Amino acid sequence: MTPPATVLLVFGRGVVAGADGYRLTTESVARTEAAVAYVRAHAEAFRRAPGARVVFTGGWPHGPAGAPAPPAGYREAELMRALARAAGLDTYARSAAETRSRTTVQNLAHTVQDGLLDTAEFTAQRPLGLVSHPWHLPRVRLLAARVLGLSGPALADVPVTSPDPVPVRRERAARAFSRIGFLGVRTPEASLRRERALTRAADRIGRLTPRR
Repeated sequence: MTPPATVLLVFGRGVVAGADGYRLTTESVARTEAAVAYVRAHAEAFRRAPGARVVFTGGWPHGPAGAPAPPAGYREAELMRALARAAGLDTYARSAAETRSRTTVQNLAHTVQDGLLDTAEFTAQRPLGLVSHPWHLPRVRLLAARVLGLSGPALADVPVTSPDPVPVRRERAARAFSRIGFLGVRTPEASLRRERALTRAADRIGRLTPRR
């Protein structure tokens, strides 16, 4: 029987700015709750594992163009971590927040760069748990292979069960783009450089494409 993951990487799904401040989207709340539920279900394993932890990722991914980032303490990962700690996460495991990223690639790369993951420690017997909605997990796995060098049984899916409707065509396109666009990438630094290059190319194409 495959042992449970005792290190989780939780991917955010947005922060909403309103008159009363900043709050997580319903989907980000669901991902946080899924992480806490998984930890509780495997409480003994988390208590025994010396490096057990939950890493929440995300900065300001869905802010409107030109909008300032939320102040410290209100980034996506910080809000998810606060919600998880209020639900009792500290009883079972340590937690951390990566707050610089705006994309899935950046979630993975910045988590390593910030010293929150040691990718060498993950194996089939000690997998890294990926917490997200089922439609997102295949792309996360694909990018984890490129950015972290982890694949197969070294990764464990922790899917969210609550609904999160996403256009199937859009996600298929994003997955195909990731498969081709990040071909040959092997390190976090290379993945970030490739993402910047792809973004610049997309911007140039957008400027050259006539609008109707």
